[in-house]
Amino acid sequence: MNATRNTVLEAWMKEHGYSSNGLAEAVNNAQERLTGRFGGHDGSSVRAWKAGRVRWPKSATRRALEDVTGLPATALGFVPRGRTPATPSPPQEGADVNRRTLVGGMTAAAVAAAAPGTAAPRRIGMSDVDRLQRRFSEVIASDHRHGGQLGIEQRAAALADEALNLQNAGGASQRVRSNLYACAASFRSSAMWAAIDGRRYEDAQRHMRVAQALAEMSGDQAIKFRIWSHAGSMYRHMGRPVDALASNDVARGLHIARRDPLFASLGLARQAAIQGAAQDRTGTRRAFDQAQDAMLRADPGAYRPVWLLAFYDQAELNSLALSAHLSLGEYQTAEFHAHRCLSALRPHMVRSRAIALTRLAHAQLAQGDAEAATATALKVPADSATQHARVSSTLQEFGAALRAIAPDSPAAHTWTEHTAAWRPNP
Repeated sequence: MNATRNTVLEAWMKEHGYSSNGLAEAVNNAQERLTGRFGGHDGSSVRAWKAGRVRWPKSATRRALEDVTGLPATALGFVPRGRTPATPSPPQEGADVNRRTLVGGMTAAAVAAAAPGTAAPRRIGMSDVDRLQRRFSEVIASDHRHGGQLGIEQRAAALADEALNLQNAGGASQRVRSNLYACAASFRSSAMWAAIDGRRYEDAQRHMRVAQALAEMSGDQAIKFRIWSHAGSMYRHMGRPVDALASNDVARGLHIARRDPLFASLGLARQAAIQGAAQDRTGTRRAFDQAQDAMLRADPGAYRPVWLLAFYDQAELNSLALSAHLSLGEYQTAEFHAHRCLSALRPHMVRSRAIALTRLAHAQLAQGDAEAATATALKVPADSATQHARVSSTLQEFGAALRAIAPDSPAAHTWTEHTAAWRPNP
């Protein structure tokens, strides 16, 4: 008996812009949300559904399909076992029905448009998502240039609200709605990071809670990873290593970190930085070795979100190593990683360069080289030194340590004169 092609599913996929691979990925993600286990479907699975070779998928797959489409499996053209599929209509009659439906729809739209005081509801599509994603790229770029600014935090939060408002602005497919929630979660995670970077931790935690809820509604593994990984960094900066490790472990336990070595590498690198803050020397070294190995295994051509590609590379791995070894009091090793970080940083990483320079200055000063340390600190741009909370506080600590170690040295006098220019005139 020849299989009857599932034209209903094909029509739904065409209407909502799904390829076979795209629908398979959406079903896999939905299955993980619903059952805790990532689905094993690929494009060939969906082609088997369309061809009618699989007339009634397994229950977990049906639940995931219903979650993605918002329709029962029978409304997608699937036929329960033991039933005979309906005889397809003759091609010409189907074409006539489609034509009548199209004409009727056009007429209804024209009547609605002509009616005074009414307007046809707007259809929200992937073009709206693409526009928001371009705005997200702008927020990422601004963060790497300036970092920690209240304006970045407020702008990102406002864009999150804009993404959510689109949910109520018109009709949209489940795919579009999921993407809108992912956009909103992305913007909130950027607001969270800006607050962390600016040491506004209460605000960061508020953004975190909203971002986590939005990420769950989106089902987007990458943005879930970003939020929980940010939470680990936040608690590390707050001096709460137990909470930091627990949050980072959530990120590392996501399927995307098991599937993509680059995500695994970032999770391990941040784990090592947390372990450094917790004075766990053995754990720090082991995690960094594993992070480096995972980075080397990562496929450079694989698709990854813009936020990850914009910052995570060998330079960032060395920056996290610099932070960890500085916390451990291993200043020579910290200096080694600082130089490796600075030599590999991409030009747009302005904030990261300022942070690496301040940490390098601390490492050099702790080794007794006040002159070299001061020369390094002088390289930090004035706007970063005065406007970025983490940089400015670290430089204040550097100045205090310099005056304590070598109060009458030329380096101390040079630093005092240099920082005097940052203070506003009375």
